[in-house]
Amino acid sequence: MRLLMLGGTEFAGRAVVEAALGRGWEVTVFHRGRHEPPAGVVPLLGDRTRPDGLAALARGEWDVVVDTWSSDPVAVRDAARLLAGRAGRYVYVSSRSVHTWPPAAGLSEDGPLVASSPDATGVPYAEAKRGGELAAVAAFGEERVLSGRAGLIIGPWENVGRLPWWLNRIARGGPVLAPGPHDLALQYIDVRDMAAWLLDACEAGLSGPYNLVSEPGHTTMGELLDACVRATGSDAELRWRDPETVLGAGIEPWSGLPIWLPPGEAYDAMHTGDVSKALAAGLRCRPAAETVADTWAWLCGLGGTAPQRTDRPAVGITPEQEAKVLGP
Repeated sequence: MRLLMLGGTEFAGRAVVEAALGRGWEVTVFHRGRHEPPAGVVPLLGDRTRPDGLAALARGEWDVVVDTWSSDPVAVRDAARLLAGRAGRYVYVSSRSVHTWPPAAGLSEDGPLVASSPDATGVPYAEAKRGGELAAVAAFGEERVLSGRAGLIIGPWENVGRLPWWLNRIARGGPVLAPGPHDLALQYIDVRDMAAWLLDACEAGLSGPYNLVSEPGHTTMGELLDACVRATGSDAELRWRDPETVLGAGIEPWSGLPIWLPPGEAYDAMHTGDVSKALAAGLRCRPAAETVADTWAWLCGLGGTAPQRTDRPAVGITPEQEAKVLGP
């Protein structure tokens, strides 16, 4: 298979590239040159946000294009239009955020969607992802487009900082604020499992939208943080506090304490999606302990400092915020 990866040097794109190389695929990586692409790919340089930024893609043919773009849909529109006659399929890494808010607990791919357009610019994340889906379909047609609607993505190469923050905090040891409840069910996907399923789906000729996360309750907040303690070998003591205590201290869910959302509307939206369609199509998710251990090994190889996307704010709380909740 010949793969064109739009991006491919960071997180989700990097995982797709590594998975494709592992299968012996021929991989071309179109990127801006900010990071070195993996060895073994054909690199093409360009910036799709600039005039003539797609010039490097004017020639060439591929079986599959994979695109993780999450900003203005016009960038997906322009790339898809350019490639429609020279590529077999277009795989767009979308998001479950494309559903209108608040999405009901247990929502499948058929739920109501936000309004958007392939021509949209300057729109919020949900509209950007939905517009990207529409742009791909407009150029390639429904039968040649696969939209993988991801939720929470963690694992090696993460450049958002969620799991790396927990690993680094727990590695420092001592009392650690653990947001409860301990048995709070989590739904996420290891980026490598996402990449593997997308390539499997390409080989199987699948199309249409698929919710692309684990089953609800694949792990729990307690299991995840316990795995962080084991992976780091830390003497950290997890001190569990109920959601009311954490929220009462002014700590923001998701951004202040990454991954964690207290039970309620946002939790239902993020951690209870219906993924039966993807599971029936072969999605398999590795144990949380493996994701945590591999992410820690990768992080240690970087000296403990994970890459950070410039378009996303840093996550985590300060020692002062933590101490306020834990007390003396």
